[in-house]
Amino acid sequence: MKTNLPCILTINGGSSSIKFALYQVEEPLKRRLYGKVDRIGLSGASLTVHDPDGKPQASLTVPDHKSAANFLIDWIEKQDGFTSIVAVGHRVVHGMKHTAPELVSRELLDELHRISPYDPEHLPREIELIETFRRRYPQLPQVACFDTAFHSTMPKVAKLLPIPRRYEERGVQRYGFHGLSYTFLMEELAHLGDPAATKGRVILAHLGNGASLAAVRDGKSIDTSMGFTPASGLVMSSRSGDLDPGLLSFLSRSVQMTPAQFEWMVNHESGLLGVSETSSDMRDLLASETHDVRAAEAVASFCYQVKKWIGAYLAALGGVDTLVFAGGIGENAPVIRARICEDLKFLGIEIDEKRNAANEGVISATDGRVVVRVIRTDEELTIARSVCKIIGLGAHVK
Repeated sequence: MKTNLPCILTINGGSSSIKFALYQVEEPLKRRLYGKVDRIGLSGASLTVHDPDGKPQASLTVPDHKSAANFLIDWIEKQDGFTSIVAVGHRVVHGMKHTAPELVSRELLDELHRISPYDPEHLPREIELIETFRRRYPQLPQVACFDTAFHSTMPKVAKLLPIPRRYEERGVQRYGFHGLSYTFLMEELAHLGDPAATKGRVILAHLGNGASLAAVRDGKSIDTSMGFTPASGLVMSSRSGDLDPGLLSFLSRSVQMTPAQFEWMVNHESGLLGVSETSSDMRDLLASETHDVRAAEAVASFCYQVKKWIGAYLAALGGVDTLVFAGGIGENAPVIRARICEDLKFLGIEIDEKRNAANEGVISATDGRVVVRVIRTDEELTIARSVCKIIGLGAHVK
């Protein structure tokens, strides 16, 4: 392994976890290690690291969310290749009007602080990660990669929310998320030689703990299921997806629920967890659906919602050439893909049972009009590629 080449560190901060990866800058980019600080702020918080072959290297204890960033930096400092890090790339969930990755500056940080109320679930923690690295290594370039940027190409009709115009001046609109995943999927489609990547109609389904769909025409997003916040759109693991806005008023009157309690409910107690009352994990629900009607209804609700959004985007696009499944559920749950695509043959979407069960890259039937693919997404690689472009290592971004 070459150790004298520059490296890019990627940081993907979530509400209770930090995923990270170290990429060696060569042609193509080579991931040297990756890992995750999990259950931050909860009992049993830990750091788990994997080598390039996916074998666990270490599992250590971290005390709480406040110290997680410094703990991670302390650990990284001891690793081979730390002195080769030339830049850090961060996933920033909400970027509002930012349409491309940007070098972190004091001005950008001030703006991120200003817009934190737009995404209180993610932005404060992501800002904390950036500022921790900035304090410890002020000369190390950092790049913010915005999840919302991919959807900046959506037409006005897709961005508008049907509420009084005066709120548009305050930045209230449909933004969309999962943009780093969608960027990777479109690049991978082009790499695979799928003509729909640049000249065609693509529906992308990122189905994981967070789940959304995007409609892409000629390589540009024209619509997406998540809106002003990541809690909207599909039923998700613990997020509700779209709800009747009258529900907040009803719950505030009937059970004295506050806006803060409502926000917590729709983000942490709803979705698959809320319907099943047992688990937010699709694997658990599939294992128990035969004897637990609540689990079965949660699974059915998820598949039904995805099917409906596929139909909606077929209408928005005027048809579809390629359908892509990605994310933890989309990549690893053949039965879910089969149920979503069931009865869609009249739209040209037909999957091959054996290919689907084997998790092949193309799972559509040979005579199906729509190419149905399974692509393992990689947000961290998208971040690393973006960092290379921003700091002038653009030749090494494949």
